[in-house]
Amino acid sequence: MTLLRTVARPMLASMFVYGGAMSLRNAPAMAETAKPMSDKIAGAIRSVAPGVQLPTDPVTLVRVNGALHVGFGTALALGRFPRLSALVLAGTLVPTTTAAHSFWSESDPADASGQKIHFFKNMSIIGGLLMATLDPDPHKKILPRRAKDKVVEAGGAVQETLQGTAHQVKRSLPHR
Repeated sequence: MTLLRTVARPMLASMFVYGGAMSLRNAPAMAETAKPMSDKIAGAIRSVAPGVQLPTDPVTLVRVNGALHVGFGTALALGRFPRLSALVLAGTLVPTTTAAHSFWSESDPADASGQKIHFFKNMSIIGGLLMATLDPDPHKKILPRRAKDKVVEAGGAVQETLQGTAHQVKRSLPHR
C-alpha cells in the first residue's frame, strides 16, 4: 500500500503542478476565460465579507489558483499533508472546471464535445482527490490505533505459534 501511495500521489499531483505553473506564466491570457467565474467569486467575497479588501481581478485570481495548484500539488506529490492537499486541490478544481469547460454554453457541437470530455475528466480527478482525502497515512496513526494494530499483530503471532505447537504435538503422538 505504501508503494501505491508513493507512485499514485505524484501521478495525481502532476497535472496540478504543471497546470499551476502554466497559469502563473500565462495568467493574463487565461484571465479572459476565468472572468465570468472571477466575477462570481468577487461577488461572493463582497457579500460574505463586505469590508474585506481581497483581490478580485481575473489575472490575480488565475495566479492565486495557479499558486495553490503548484503548492498543494507539490505537497501531495511529496506526501506532505496529503489529505489537506487533496481537499484544497479538489476545491480549486471546481471553479476551474466550471469556468474553463462549460460545454453547455458551446454552440459548436465539436467544441461542446471537447469541453465535455475535459469537464468529465476534471470531475473524475475531483473524485480521485476526494478519495485521497479519506486515505489514512500509515505514518500518522494516532496512538490508540497503533496500540490496537500491535495487539492484533501480537494475537496473530500467538495464534501461529499455538498452531505450530499443536501440529508438532500431533506429529509426535503415536498413530493408532
